[in-house]
Amino acid sequence: MRGDDRRSGSMFSYVDIEKKVRPDHPLRTIKTLVDEALADLSGRFARLYSRSGRPSIPPEQLVRAMLLKAFYSIGSERQSMERFEFDLLFRWFVGLGIDDAVWDATTFTKNSDRLPEGDIARAFLRAVMSLPRVKRPLSSDDFSLYGTLLEAWALMNSFRPKTEDGTDKPPPGDPPAGRNGEVNFHRERRVNATHASTTDPEARLYRKGRGRKGKLCYLSHALMENHNGFIAEACLTRAEVSAERNAALAMIEDFAYRPNCIRLGADKGYDTRDFVNEARAMNVTPHVAQNLFGRRSAIDGRVTRRAGYVTSKRIHKRIEEDFGWGKEIRAMRWTHFRGLPRVGRAFSCTAAAYNLVRLSKLLAT
Repeated sequence: MRGDDRRSGSMFSYVDIEKKVRPDHPLRTIKTLVDEALADLSGRFARLYSRSGRPSIPPEQLVRAMLLKAFYSIGSERQSMERFEFDLLFRWFVGLGIDDAVWDATTFTKNSDRLPEGDIARAFLRAVMSLPRVKRPLSSDDFSLYGTLLEAWALMNSFRPKTEDGTDKPPPGDPPAGRNGEVNFHRERRVNATHASTTDPEARLYRKGRGRKGKLCYLSHALMENHNGFIAEACLTRAEVSAERNAALAMIEDFAYRPNCIRLGADKGYDTRDFVNEARAMNVTPHVAQNLFGRRSAIDGRVTRRAGYVTSKRIHKRIEEDFGWGKEIRAMRWTHFRGLPRVGRAFSCTAAAYNLVRLSKLLAT
């Protein structure tokens, strides 16, 4: 019998969101891990807020909402708020009831900007990796390093000369209504010392290698443990020459200075004498790929002749899967934010989302 295409409304509705989510949904395991990690950060959240005044959006709900953006490749806060209006799964994961009002997009953005002040995104990533049932299968002495460019939300037309006081210099002439001003970059040498982006001043002009074009971007760094491929640490820096190696030493510092020597795999970009010597001073054996292009490598036969060096080079390729998940599938090739704190928060949340997806599958087996 054919059903009638009629809309039936009711004055009252009794819906239990918990029953609307199937028992074997992957987000159930992820939500359990997220709630345990957020419980450990409760004291840190309390120090970010005043004890008086009007209540704001709970920080736990802010973190859950940012994770959903990474899970489902949502580009903006406005799109997220629209999704919360009709998606019961999103409401259940964040902690909103079916009758609760959804936040305004501007209000959500203002409350989210409070989180970088306490570096909550990186703290949440560490809290997830420190959970007892998560920490058990992790490696404590085998790691891999990797860094890649994250393109800024700014066009090359915004990269303009600075004035004497350090501010940007507007282009000559009045731009047409609704358009940017005409800029002629022909035969103009543009470098970070004399130019800056008017859209994102913290972005830097950087190129990946010889023959590559320069882009306004940031440098994203990740430290992977080699046993299961989880991201143990992640951070974002300005795109500078030595930023990659300095960030690597800062990330490995929390795992170094142990009785057992740590093995650290990395690509040719880390093959410098300063980085190798500083890593060895921290009781870290650098399994760095040798860079023999017209120079002498800082890695000698004492390291390359060992079987662990070959194993580290083979496993190091796995860390590119972590960045591939975030850049190709989760829309992190181009960031949707401006400024180092907000871009770094989004990158750390994406790293935490990748670990949670992997953990849900690992714990299920």
